[in-house]
Amino acid sequence: MSVSSLPANGPIPAAAPGQVPICEARNLTIVYGTNDRPTLKDISLAIYPGEVVAILGLSGCGKSTLLRSLIGLIKPTGGEVLAHGKPLVGIHPGVALVFQSFALYPWLTVKENVEVAFDGLTLEPAEMARRVLKCIDLVGLEGFEEAYPKELSGGMKQRVGFARALARGPELLCMDEPFSALDVLTAESLRSEVYRLLSDRSAPAGTAPAASVGQVRSVLIITHNIEEAVFLADRVVVLGARPGRIRQIIENDVPHPREYQSPLFQRLVKRIHDVIAGEHLPQEPAAPATAGPEAAAGGLATPAPLPHVNIGQIFGLMEMITDRGGKVDVFTLDQLTEYDFGQTLAVIKAAEMLDFLDTPKNQVILTPLGQQALQGDINFRKRVFRQQLQTLGTFQFVIQLLQEAKDHHLPREIVEEELAVRLTTEDTDRVMKTIIGWGRFAELFGYSTESNELYLDDGATSAPEPAK
Repeated sequence: MSVSSLPANGPIPAAAPGQVPICEARNLTIVYGTNDRPTLKDISLAIYPGEVVAILGLSGCGKSTLLRSLIGLIKPTGGEVLAHGKPLVGIHPGVALVFQSFALYPWLTVKENVEVAFDGLTLEPAEMARRVLKCIDLVGLEGFEEAYPKELSGGMKQRVGFARALARGPELLCMDEPFSALDVLTAESLRSEVYRLLSDRSAPAGTAPAASVGQVRSVLIITHNIEEAVFLADRVVVLGARPGRIRQIIENDVPHPREYQSPLFQRLVKRIHDVIAGEHLPQEPAAPATAGPEAAAGGLATPAPLPHVNIGQIFGLMEMITDRGGKVDVFTLDQLTEYDFGQTLAVIKAAEMLDFLDTPKNQVILTPLGQQALQGDINFRKRVFRQQLQTLGTFQFVIQLLQEAKDHHLPREIVEEELAVRLTTEDTDRVMKTIIGWGRFAELFGYSTESNELYLDDGATSAPEPAK
């Protein structure tokens, strides 16, 4: 069934009078380990029967942590989680989860993988067989019942995951970035199939599970894809980061059937773009990091998180802006890249940290220093890049560690441990990859892949030539 032929159902309201949420977080806070910086802080959110809710945000903002907390896989550090108005104990009994990875047992057939959904349920064999066959047919895998995962494509494997979730007849279907492991065309095809399943939610909530097998009425989906959220959801919850918190909840008034290119659809996409950009591209450019009093007195500089982007992405984006007169709207720029919006913002942020770009409002503007860097040859670019890295607290921190080390050599794991102590909510392996990539390009320090050591060359920290 094509998307355009779907019935025209209006958006479902967030809550009807008297409805009790399927699951609800009240002032939820999550802190991992001994960290004093929460992953999620003071989040209140309810998921009601008969609605599709998308939780949207950039990588690392706590989307998956929030989902897992709502269904009981993670216990709250603060606040509470409720199921049907009562404190949740253990795993929520009415939910099914479709994972980001395919999560199939390789030694089981398609039919047997779907039957895993019945663990803990008391069903007659005939009823189990009916549910399995219905759900396999529903996701388009009829004829593959006896196939093993190794014989299936990525899209077919994920369809098995959907069939397994539907077979249990959940009152709430939870999906954690279910299309992110698929290629673009397969993801779009499967997304449209899910939209078709969501199109008929006219039956009353609370139908007995056996009668509702294959029908999806209430969904919670985690995504970083804005178009996906607008396509599927009735409400879009935008999370901010560090710590994760609800930045805004947006009702989706785009009528069904939804078309990506319709003016209303594009208007809502841009609105959500602006909400996210407002968080991650501040109105006032950040001042360059400098070594504080502690560093001046002989202490260590303070490291800060770095966007996980490479040198080619930074200069490629700058070239793209130069080709368009040196100034581009962030929404337009995102359309020109092949990245998702989060990665586009990460590249912009990296270039802004280096003072190559400025971001007033939603505009991305090449600075005079950025223009100079692009006009020079590779060696000139390296000198400018090196000059800017030395203004960042993270690179000041690493250089200080190397200067104080014996022979100016340090194992990568030592530097990473020092960063982990100070950047408690960051993936320090990703941070280290960025540090090494940027530092080697700028010839600020060296890195040996054989010994996994960072080291300073003679004169590595001398002042660079100023850009001319």
